[in-house]
This record gives sequence, structure tokens and C-alpha cells, in this order.
Amino acid sequence: MSPDLGSATDPDVVLVGGGIMSATLASLLGVVAPEWSITVFESADAVAGESSDAWNNAGTGHAALCELNYTPAGADGRVDTTKARTINEQFMVSRQFWSHLVRTGLTGSPKDFISPVPHVSFVTGEDGRRYMRARHQALSAEPLFAGLEYTDGHAELRDWVPLVMDGRDPAQVVAATRSVAGTDVNFGELTRLLLTQAEGRGVQVHTGQRVSGLEKLDDGRWKVTVTDKRSGEERSVRTRFVFVGAGGGALPLLQRAAIPEIRGFGGFPVSGLFLRTRSPELVTRHQAKVYGQAAVGAPPMSVPHLDLRLVDGEYSLLFGPYAGFSPKFLKAGSMFDLPLSVKPNNLSSMLGVARTEMALTKYLVTELLQSRGARHRTLLEFVPLAEQADWEMITAGQRVQVIKRDPTSGKGVLQFGTELIVGGDGTIAGLLGASPGASTAVSAMLTLVQRAFPERVAANRAALEEAIPSYGRDLSADPGLLAAVRADTMQTLELNG
Repeated sequence: MSPDLGSATDPDVVLVGGGIMSATLASLLGVVAPEWSITVFESADAVAGESSDAWNNAGTGHAALCELNYTPAGADGRVDTTKARTINEQFMVSRQFWSHLVRTGLTGSPKDFISPVPHVSFVTGEDGRRYMRARHQALSAEPLFAGLEYTDGHAELRDWVPLVMDGRDPAQVVAATRSVAGTDVNFGELTRLLLTQAEGRGVQVHTGQRVSGLEKLDDGRWKVTVTDKRSGEERSVRTRFVFVGAGGGALPLLQRAAIPEIRGFGGFPVSGLFLRTRSPELVTRHQAKVYGQAAVGAPPMSVPHLDLRLVDGEYSLLFGPYAGFSPKFLKAGSMFDLPLSVKPNNLSSMLGVARTEMALTKYLVTELLQSRGARHRTLLEFVPLAEQADWEMITAGQRVQVIKRDPTSGKGVLQFGTELIVGGDGTIAGLLGASPGASTAVSAMLTLVQRAFPERVAANRAALEEAIPSYGRDLSADPGLLAAVRADTMQTLELNG
């Protein structure tokens, strides 16, 4: 991965940002268009330094096994599994593609980026238990969630999550589900492995190069202006296709490209803090990822969770997130990112959200004013015997939530998820938003490839089906295929414990 731009020529494809999305797209293009030349520009001195970095996210392989916000209950108490089913299916697509890459020479061991970790959902109180029973009943009927366990017994929970149960009132009503099919994913390491493999087949990866301009030329190509962060020198390349996978930096670049499809879109940045411990005693007593329920008014990305992490061969526990606010769109961004993103075409969307999301505003203000002691008391709800001295505070990555205009009402709405923007002529695209992002990167980039390069997909369908056996099929409707995919990915990714 070279900081030298001298070797950059006019490629077929330019990928802006060296994170998991660009790395995934580079790998998929290696399947459907192996002869194309690809160049990646990353503004930082190394790839995977922002949202893809292991400590800038919780590393949950988001499969809706434990995330309660993906299984909302209606007024009648019935749990809707639609979103959970979709996300689980998407994560299975990622696992299939990663398995294909491992078989075809991805450097290193799968254990470098993915490891088995049980996923647990945990609630307290009678209402919580009632919901958890309904959730378990609904998910258990889905083939994708086969084997999901339920308990409301203290004794069994002490076996599942002893650290969570130590010191807990034995009279407290508790309930939980557990899936032993969960994983912990180091998306930073996975990104580096994907880009290293891509370089091996000729993809050019340039770091320390900030894309400062995107201009559509008369011949249909894009002029991509790049500034060397060390020397300040500007260079440009011309390309037939641009993907803006720059995390929080995607919105300003797409606005700069002035494509009609970005009109009306805005972004609301939310920062996050986590408590982390590397205490061997605590880590030994918590071998799981445990997700609870979000506080009233809190965004879905702020669901409290206590996660076992494996990063660079070392285990630790992560608790949070505690929400914060910064106008930056990236950790290494500018304090002017938010105000400069406000344009005449998205002002009404931004103001509309400001009026309707008062609960979120109140929540963020409360979070910002929390003392260290108050944050520790939140931890005590999960870990009753936690000692403040065992935990340190770390800053996670910036997340820019999508603000878009509702086509029906015309009002601005805040969207918690991801949004794929594809230019009308299919020569430019970008990804906005946050969770479940990285876990569903393969599905997101596969959708992009299908929309931007349908002829390449049609011509290389057999290669896609080899890389992703469930391509074009519904795993939840095909038990035989689901069983085969599960067995293959578990063996190839070494997820059997």
C-alpha cells in the first residue's frame, strides 16, 4: 500500500476510502470484472483507520441474533422478524464470500479476523421477559435462527453469563436468549487482508491521498482530483466509475460531485465512547456478547452491550456505547464538516429532523453531561460488581446517520441504517449511514455491482454463484442450501470453536 501517487494512471474504477466497503467492492470486482484496473485512494496514512478499525466499532458480526432493535414488538405484543431475517441472510452472504476468499488464497488464518462468540440478548423486568418470550417464539420459527435458546432462570444465566449475574438480586426478573452461532469480527484486519489480496492481482492502493474533487467530464468519465497530504501536491486521474466509500466523508464528496441523487440528503454525526477492560479475570468470566434494550429516546446504535473482543490476539471486554456529539464526520475530520454539509437542497430535511427528533436531542445532551461515575452506574446495570478502576474509556468511530426527505410527506427523517446512492447513469455511487454496515458489506456492494454493472453480473453469474452459493436464492426458504452453507462456512472460517 503505497503513499506514492506517481504510479497512478487512469484506471477503470476509482474507490475512495480504504475501509471495508471499498475493500469488499474491490474483491467483488475481481470476480465479475477481473480484467479491470482499480485504484484505491485513502486519505489516512494506513487503510482501515476510521469506522473499520477494530476499536472504532464493537466487532459484532451483526446477524440479528442478539440485537433487539431488529425485532420490534407491535402493540399486540407480536414480534416482527422481517428485519432480523433480512440482516441474518445478508450476514450469511458475507460469510460465504469470505469463505470463498479464504479458499482462493486470502492471506493468513480466518482466526485473524473472525472467531466464534455466543450472542446473548438480556432483559430485566416482567415486560422485558414477556417480550423476550415472544421474540424467542417468533425467531425459533425461522430456519435462520434454529438453535436459539431461551431462559429466565438465574441458575442457567449464571452459566451463560456469570459476570452479568454475579451480585445480581436473586429476586430480579430476568430473561435471555442465546445463540452459539454468533461471531466477533475484526473488520480492520479483514479490510487489510482484502486489500493486500487485491494488490496481489494488480489493484493500486494509495494512502495519504485525499480526494478533494469529483468532476463529471464531457466524455462521461470522472475527473478525480487527489491531494497528497504530505506535500500538498495535487494530481488527477480520469475513470469510468467512482465509488465513494469514505464513511462519514462520503456525503460531502457526493455533494461535491453534484449528482441529482444526493439532493435532499443530509447527515447527523454521533460519536461514541466505550468502557474497556483487559482484566484476565473479568474476560474469563464473560465469554459472550450481551445486548440489552436501548433507553427511551436513544438511537438504535446506542443499544447497551457488553462484548468479548479479540483484537490482535488479545481478549478484552467492551461496554457501551455512551453517545456523544461532534460536528466532525470522521474522527480525523474537521469541526466544520456538519455546517458545510448543509445545502439549500437539504436544509428543509435537516430542519425537519431538528424539529421531530427532540427525544434524540435530549438523550444526547444527557449523555454528554454524564460524569464518569454516572457512566459507571450504567455499567453496574450489566455488571453489578464492576470496579471502576478496572475499566478505561476509549473513543469509538464517528457515525453519520442519514437524513433524507420522505417522498410522501416531503419532511426530513432520520434513518438508522445504510443508504446506497447510485448515480442515474451508473458511473458513480456512494454509501451513507452506519450499522449494520460492515457486517452486510458484501450484500451492499453486491447490490451496487448489480445496479452499476448488470452486464458484468450476467456474464459472470457462474463465478458469482461459486463465490456465493446462495446468490439469487433465499436461504430461509431452502433448508438444504442453508445447512450446506452453514457447514461450509463454519469449516472454512474455522468457527467450530
